[in-house]
Amino acid sequence: MRSALFAMAATAILAAGCAGSPSSTSGAIGGAVAGGVAGAVIGNNVGDGNAGRGAAIGAALGAAGGAYAGCVRDGVCGGGDNVNRRQFYDDRRGAYYFQDPRSGRYFYENGAPYP
Repeated sequence: MRSALFAMAATAILAAGCAGSPSSTSGAIGGAVAGGVAGAVIGNNVGDGNAGRGAAIGAALGAAGGAYAGCVRDGVCGGGDNVNRRQFYDDRRGAYYFQDPRSGRYFYENGAPYP
């Protein structure tokens, strides 16, 4: 029971970071469904045969994984470098620059700070 509560708390914390992202929401729902089904099957066939506890743990872990995968896909959370490096064009320097979504600062394509 303690591990199920820990898994649900971890899911809430991880999913809260990307709550506004459409891909993270659909990823969390899909992950929860797939994790719940897989957890129920595994929980029923392994250990004490408690399918309900396995489903709860699987759903929590699936939701957390799905939310994180959706966040990465949107380029909002960790992983990957999904920044559009040609977002704006500076006529004076003849170079493209972009806004980093994490820091809000502007940078040229080569990583040099935009003035």
